[in-house]
Amino acid sequence: MNKGIAIYPGSFDPVTYGHLDLVQRGLKVFDRLVIAAVANPSKDPLFTLEERVEMLKEVTVHLKAVTVESFGGLLVDYMRRYPGAVVLRGLRAVSDFEYEFQMSLTNRELDDGLETIFMLPSLEYTYLRASLVKEVAHLGGDVSRFVPPQICRRLIERCRERRRA
Repeated sequence: MNKGIAIYPGSFDPVTYGHLDLVQRGLKVFDRLVIAAVANPSKDPLFTLEERVEMLKEVTVHLKAVTVESFGGLLVDYMRRYPGAVVLRGLRAVSDFEYEFQMSLTNRELDDGLETIFMLPSLEYTYLRASLVKEVAHLGGDVSRFVPPQICRRLIERCRERRRA
C-alpha cells in the first residue's frame, strides 16, 4: 500500500535528536520523507544552509526513504515539486500549536490543496528546541545528549569560533 510522501520543512540549525525522532515517526506513516532545510533570511543561522543540508544527510544516510534538500521562498511554492505530498510538522507544546496552526492555515489559504500533518515527539524530546541547544553550546554546556556526535563536534567548534570572533 502506498502511504505517500511527507515534506518536513525547517531550519535544522542544528539538527537535534528531536528532529530525528520526528523523521523516524514520519517514516512509520509515510513511504518517503523529504527533509527540506529552509533558507530563512530573517534568521541568523549558526550554520550555512549548505552546512545544514550536509549535516542532515550525514545523520540520515542510513534511512533510504529519506531525501534531504534545501529551498528558499514560500513553502507552498516548494511543495509544488511534490504533488500530493503533505507537510509534516512536530508539536511539542501549546505554544508550538498556535504558531503551527497559523502557518498551516496561511499555507492552505495560499494553496487550498496543501495539507499539514502534526505529530507529537517522544516524551523525552518535548522540551528540545534547536535554539536552546545553541544557547547551551554558546555558554559552553554539554549538548551531547541533544544532538548526534558528529553534530555535537561541529556545534562546539562553531560556538568556539563565534566566541573568538
